[in-house]
Amino acid sequence: MAGENLDLSSDGFPTSESSESRTPRRFVGIHFACCDVYSRIYLAADRTAYRGNCPRCAKPVQIRVGPGGTNSRFFTAY
Repeated sequence: MAGENLDLSSDGFPTSESSESRTPRRFVGIHFACCDVYSRIYLAADRTAYRGNCPRCAKPVQIRVGPGGTNSRFFTAY
């Protein structure tokens, strides 16, 4: 009977660039203690620091990149 089956599959939406050619943005996870929320901050264009803001109160945070750094991917901002 027509209309009994629903096909929700697709090949995706056409894009100007394929998802394989895009490189993922580098980020670190931050727990903003000021508002008790978790978010990501991303590597700045100049690649010298990870910068972002608390998603609730907009408090800025920056984690500098340099030699002798850390392998940690999660931090707490107070």
